[in-house]
Amino acid sequence: MKRRTFFGTIGAASAASAASKPGTDMGEDYYDKLGVTKIINAAGTYTALTASIMPPPVQAAVARAAKSPVRLADLQRAAGEYIAKKLKCEAAMVTAGAASALTLGTAGCITAANKCGIRAIPTEVRSLPKYEVLIQKGHRYGYDQGVLCCGVKFVEVETLQQYDAAFNDHTVMALFYNAAESGEIGREDWIRVAHAHGVPCFNDAAADMPPISNLWNYTQMGFDLVTFSGGKGLRGPQNAGLLLGKKELIAEASKSNNPYDGVGRGMKVAKEQIVGMVAAVDWILSQSDEAMEKEFRGRANKISAMLKDIPSLTTEVSVPPLANHIPHLLIRYSQDQVKVSPREVMMELRKGSPSIELNPSTGRNSPASAGMTTDANTIVVGVWMLQPGEDLIVGRRLKEVLGKAVRA
Repeated sequence: MKRRTFFGTIGAASAASAASKPGTDMGEDYYDKLGVTKIINAAGTYTALTASIMPPPVQAAVARAAKSPVRLADLQRAAGEYIAKKLKCEAAMVTAGAASALTLGTAGCITAANKCGIRAIPTEVRSLPKYEVLIQKGHRYGYDQGVLCCGVKFVEVETLQQYDAAFNDHTVMALFYNAAESGEIGREDWIRVAHAHGVPCFNDAAADMPPISNLWNYTQMGFDLVTFSGGKGLRGPQNAGLLLGKKELIAEASKSNNPYDGVGRGMKVAKEQIVGMVAAVDWILSQSDEAMEKEFRGRANKISAMLKDIPSLTTEVSVPPLANHIPHLLIRYSQDQVKVSPREVMMELRKGSPSIELNPSTGRNSPASAGMTTDANTIVVGVWMLQPGEDLIVGRRLKEVLGKAVRA
C-alpha cells in the first residue's frame, strides 16, 4: 500500500501520525520490484521455498526489534534463559538455523571434553584426545556436514553391540538423526549406552515439531543437546533455529558462536531473528496440536471435495510419523482415464498464475517426508503453509489441469 501525498503542515502531521500506526505502511514490494515470482506453497516448509510464513505476532515482533539496537550478548543471554524456561530445559540458544546448531553444539562438546580453546576447531581437532562422533550408518545424511565442519571423524555403527564397543578414549559425542528411516538403535538405548560411557548425545530433530511437546520431550528423555529449525513448524524466521540442552554444553557452544572468532563466526543471528524466535516460541505454545490438525484436515478436505468429479480419482490424508508430522493430501487416479502424470501436473501448476508449488514427493517413489508412502502415481499437497483462501485456489487449479486431461 503506497503512502498518499499530503500538502501543508496539517497534512504532513497526519501522514506522520498514520505512518506510526502498525499496518499503515507495508513498504515497497521488493518481490515485484526485483521480478521474483511469488508462489502458493502447497509443498511444505522446505528451505528452497523460503520455509514457513511467520504468523502476524512474530512478524510484528521482528519489525519492532529492527527499530532499536541492543547489546547482542545481553539479548542472546536473555532470550536463551526465556526460551529454556518455556521449553523446560536447562539452557537454550538461538542459532542461525538447525544446521548452525549442529556445528555449534558439536563445537561445544569438543571444547568441553578437551578443555581446549575455540580456535582449535576445526584445524587442530584431530590432534586432540577426543574427536570421534558415533552415528548409526542409517543415520548418515546431508546435514551431518554441519558436524563435519568441526573437523571431527564419524564412526559408523549398526547394532547395539557395535555401538557399545565403539566407545573409546577418542569419543566426543553421539549423534542421533531423529527422522531417520533406518537404524536399529532407538533413542532410549542410544542415550543409555552413551551416558554409561560418559559421552553426550545430540539429537537433530530439526523438522520434528509438531507435536508441540517434542520441544521438551527429547531433552527430558535425556538428550544432552537437541536442535529444532526455526522456520519450520515453529513458524519463526527461516534463518534461525534453537539449540536446547545442558547448561554446560550450551555455554561452551556459545563461545564458538558469533560474534566470537570461532567456527560459528559466520553464523550470525541478527537481533530481529533472536526476538523472532522468542516470539515464535510464545506463539507455538499458544496453539494446540488438535486445533492445528483440524485446520489442516479441513484444508485437505476442501481440496478433495473440489476434485470429486474427476474419474477414478481417490484421495487420502496421510500424516508422517516424525518429520513434518502434519496432514498431507495424497491424490491418486488412473492415467488411463486422466491422461496426465503427477509430475506433469506439478509443472503445470508451477508455471501457472498464481504459481503453485506442490510437495516434491509428487510423482516419486521415494518420499520427501519420513514415513509418507508415495509413488509415481501420487500427487502430494502439503496444506499446512497455505494462507487463507489458498486451499480453494489450489483445488481449482488441480481441477482445471486434471479435468482437461480426462480422456473423452
